[in-house]
Amino acid sequence: MAEAERIIGTPDIPGAAGAGPEQSDGNAVSGDRSGSDESATGERSGADSAADSGAEETPAKDERPKGKRRIAVLFTVAVLAYALDLVSKMIVVAKLEHHDSIEIVGDWLKFEAIRNAGAAFGFGEAFTIIFTVIAAAVIVVIARLARKLYSLPWAIALGLLLGGALGNLTDRIFRSPGVFEGAVVDFIAPKNFAVFNLADSAIVCGGILIVLLSFRGLDPDGTVHQD
Repeated sequence: MAEAERIIGTPDIPGAAGAGPEQSDGNAVSGDRSGSDESATGERSGADSAADSGAEETPAKDERPKGKRRIAVLFTVAVLAYALDLVSKMIVVAKLEHHDSIEIVGDWLKFEAIRNAGAAFGFGEAFTIIFTVIAAAVIVVIARLARKLYSLPWAIALGLLLGGALGNLTDRIFRSPGVFEGAVVDFIAPKNFAVFNLADSAIVCGGILIVLLSFRGLDPDGTVHQD
């Protein structure tokens, strides 16, 4: 009997016979699915990281044009202040100098052309060269500070300072009696007050605005600090 079974052989069992290939196919399918899942997960994580990276880079890209716009505001205000001061002085020298004063509001406000060798509002006439150096230093400081400028109010304030300093510095360099000793042209004469010009007004307005911004804790870079 045992010999007959050995010769005839044990019949194939479908389950046992197919177990090997089906199992191997199942493993392959499972491997393919796991591989595709891992690939999809990697793609999602890569997309998320790219999105996060883009979100982190966006502020830096936005800040750069914003800073450039603030610098543009600064120089626009400075050019306007400088141009108004220069044109007004040219008119005063041509039409008002060596002539009688012009009453604007009775005795309270007049236009009267004078030459001022001192600082704003006629102070310190003995220190013309010193004031010239100070004006030049202010211009250099403002130009260097402009690189870190992100605040619109500070841009306006510094623009007023820059335009006013350039206006009076132009007089110091190009008007008599000589280079760096020139007398500034003043013509706005309120009653019982010093005579001044538009450059002086721009400097004072810019200085007042800077004081107010400092009290509020607003820095030129746009940050607000608490004392």
